[in-house]
Amino acid sequence: MRAVTRSRSRALAAASRAEAASLGPLSSGVAAAEGRKSHRPAKRPWKRLRVAYEASNGEEGAGAEPLRVPVWEPQNWQQQLANIRTMRSQKDAPVDQLGAEHCYDPSVPPEVQRYQVLLSLMLSSQTKDQVTAGAMKRLRARGLTVDNILQTDDSTLGQLIYPVGFWRSKVKFIKQTSAILQQRYGGDIPTSVAELVALPGVGPKMAHLAMAVAWGTVSGIAVDTHVHRIANRLGWTKRATKSPEKTREALEEWLPRELWGEINGLLVGFGQQTCLPVHPHCQTCLNRALCPAARGL
Repeated sequence: MRAVTRSRSRALAAASRAEAASLGPLSSGVAAAEGRKSHRPAKRPWKRLRVAYEASNGEEGAGAEPLRVPVWEPQNWQQQLANIRTMRSQKDAPVDQLGAEHCYDPSVPPEVQRYQVLLSLMLSSQTKDQVTAGAMKRLRARGLTVDNILQTDDSTLGQLIYPVGFWRSKVKFIKQTSAILQQRYGGDIPTSVAELVALPGVGPKMAHLAMAVAWGTVSGIAVDTHVHRIANRLGWTKRATKSPEKTREALEEWLPRELWGEINGLLVGFGQQTCLPVHPHCQTCLNRALCPAARGL
């Protein structure tokens, strides 16, 4: 009896397989699906979502919009800048008549003019414009060239530049820098910020001003004590900065590049006349309602 049952089961199984084979793979799958119930939801084909900045159709960046990271900028800075321009419209601050662009002799060859610009900037550190201009006048009267400076003894050079700030150190730096310019640059000055700051006694502010005045190139924002102080008072840095160089980095992160060349002269004069280091004239300043420092006084 068991043998007969097994024979029938095998025969039925063989017949079922033969029927499935005759239907083909797609039909047999449908038939099998119809023959059983499933409570699982039908699976949808996986679809890859294309992000906006990914390339499409094999073209790199085709139709893609780059992600834009919001850039921080100080509140009311445009109005503050406009007010400072109004207050500086007369161009009557010391820097306007005695800055580096006014301290060289326009009648000498261009390379000598550039050398004189660099020396005026080296003398100007920690020194009022009036004192720097006086020292440059005395130097030019003796013939301010690389060769003449190298032939001048330290004592005489010191007398010529006194009373600029740190005049003894500046005598040494001027001699060292002049020797380098003669040996490496044929008496001219370097054409890059990196080479300029490598010279003894030349810092980033001097280098950026030298690039602007001597070479006509805006390489960065020249930040001295005036620009450093005013930028922090106005809230033009995302956080308080401790040094002029940190202020330069903070300003260049958000200030439009087309304004970089204007900022130094504008703020230096503003700092000389209105936003003084001690006892600033906040009551007469057009930014008194917009300046965080003025509101805190």
